[in-house]
Amino acid sequence: MEIIGFVAAILTTVAFLPQVYKTWKTKDVSSLSLPMLVMFIIGIACWLIYGFLKKSPSMIFANIITIVSASLLFYFKIKYHKK
Repeated sequence: MEIIGFVAAILTTVAFLPQVYKTWKTKDVSSLSLPMLVMFIIGIACWLIYGFLKKSPSMIFANIITIVSASLLFYFKIKYHKK
């Protein structure tokens, strides 16, 4: 079962990385919603806690990487937001 979890973790995590890279390169954050990012980070933090409680390496792995990626997008949104 953990193998399926790792496949899902890798696919969903890797799918998120091009958005982080594109935002970093272009500094265009106009399409990023701040409320969505906040809710997403809180949701991923909850999944991470759940992964620790379930002792699921695949959930822990995926959610650590995803929370870092989402936090980078949050940081970019704050840093590059046009006032």
